[in-house]
Amino acid sequence: MEEKIGDIKEKLKQWDDDRLAEFLEIYQNDTRSGVTALCTHAVKRMAAYKKELARMEVMTEYERQFASYGAICGIDEVGRGPLAGPVVAGAVILPKDCDILYLNDSKKLTAKMRDKLYDEIMEKAVAVGIGFVSEKRIDEINILNATYEAMREAIGKLGLKPDILLNDAVTIPGVSIKQVPIIKGDAKSASIAAASIIAKVTRDRFMEQMDEKYPGYGFASNKGYGSGEHIAALKQMGPCEIHRKTFIGHFVTV
Repeated sequence: MEEKIGDIKEKLKQWDDDRLAEFLEIYQNDTRSGVTALCTHAVKRMAAYKKELARMEVMTEYERQFASYGAICGIDEVGRGPLAGPVVAGAVILPKDCDILYLNDSKKLTAKMRDKLYDEIMEKAVAVGIGFVSEKRIDEINILNATYEAMREAIGKLGLKPDILLNDAVTIPGVSIKQVPIIKGDAKSASIAAASIIAKVTRDRFMEQMDEKYPGYGFASNKGYGSGEHIAALKQMGPCEIHRKTFIGHFVTV
């Protein structure tokens, strides 16, 4: 009995990208137009998969360069610029044979893809550490020092000591581990990209919770950054508990 086109379509949806050649081998001689269209889609998927494999080969260049080190840790932060909320740092040690695709600078990914990758990183990483420094601490020691503090906290929460740190652009003071600062590292290193995703998803989810606690500022959408909506609300309502007093002086008296 001839296989229904709808069943083949569902099969293709479930078919892993690395096995698409097998799908084509099975169905490429089926002359029905619907199956031909599915095979064309499979070919496009296979091309996109190969392109992503090539991109990830570039994204793991630094990891290969420093492969002689045991635990390679990527470090990145999110939240240096907002008017409200914490600065959050991520530290991630990926396995040497990491097979996570689509790792990239978190800002270049959709929220849906970040959430998907967050779960995959948390599942597959050797270790993950998150540093969380509040707006009050930022006001006390300034954002640069708060960023370093968040990064040190993230390293400390890994549960094991890394042998080398790949950092997004900065050199972290007060850390004895070898550091390699990489400009725009979240777009050049899989480990840093993973840290970027962990930090952003963690902070975004926190700010969504703060939107419920402090409604009216649009924290769920602007994540504390200075959007027009946020600034207008700040001027109308005044600051709330999680606003950074050292950041909002241009808009309100603090």
